[in-house]
Amino acid sequence: MSDPSVPADLLALRAPVPDWFRWAVSMPHQSRSIAVAGCPIHYLFWPAPAESFGRRGLLFVHGGGAHAHWWSFIAPYFTRGFRVAAIDLSGMGDSGRRESYTAELRAQEMRAVIADAGLGPHPFVIGHSFGGFMSMKFAARFGDELGGAVIVDSPIRSPEEEAQQPLSPPRWANKRVYESFEAALARFRLMPPQSCDNDFIVEYIARHSLMPVEGGWTWKFDGAALGARRFGEPFREYLQAVRCRAALIFGEKSALVSRATASYMSSLMGPSAPIVEVPEAQHHVMLDQPLAFVAALRMLLESWIRADP
Repeated sequence: MSDPSVPADLLALRAPVPDWFRWAVSMPHQSRSIAVAGCPIHYLFWPAPAESFGRRGLLFVHGGGAHAHWWSFIAPYFTRGFRVAAIDLSGMGDSGRRESYTAELRAQEMRAVIADAGLGPHPFVIGHSFGGFMSMKFAARFGDELGGAVIVDSPIRSPEEEAQQPLSPPRWANKRVYESFEAALARFRLMPPQSCDNDFIVEYIARHSLMPVEGGWTWKFDGAALGARRFGEPFREYLQAVRCRAALIFGEKSALVSRATASYMSSLMGPSAPIVEVPEAQHHVMLDQPLAFVAALRMLLESWIRADP
């Protein structure tokens, strides 16, 4: 649960923690950084057991305003069969800030981390929400280098659905500076807003979402990286142009991906693309149903690997 910018006592969880979660976040991992187009890009890396070297790699990509630690309780469940990393996209987490942000730059960041982490030939990319949109861009641009891309609850809606039920991008207010860590922690909210029965997971990611600044504490994201213009790119075209296997995992009760949305995305990806609905999950699938998410992702990746020559 290390975070070099936050004292260890502030990262300690107060909520009761189940054994599976305690095991996952206690697994050794490394904090690494690499420069991409003049910006330091931070990522977490989980060293694989010796017998896993030479196997396929996995790159986890977080959502908007999030960070690599959203995957810290998921990634260790894949280290027995994969080399695993989780990126902080520029403008978020412990990565640097840019004057402007594009999906092309984020794709370059993902590609650089895959190389630096030694994830090997044809790794898999798993992107949640905003990270799913960046994974669409990556798979359209560099898909021939991937084994597959898994989109997790990132909505590409049909023109008809958009006309009937317009979705507005979430509004990110200007970041406040809070005088204490606990005052900031009390203001943490999931976006889009939703309940989550797993209080310990929400608390964990909240504690890793803060950084010290002059005058107190604030959130680990650049507001400029989260403006409405980040949705201005043709992600529908990116998804349709994906140059590798693709799949969609979405929550049964997601506020963003309905079954109609999933059906439309299936038509863009093609009939061979798996569509997996996780029961009882909302938009933040891996927070709501973490072990069901692990099981679904494991099954999906193993089916792809077995299909390879």
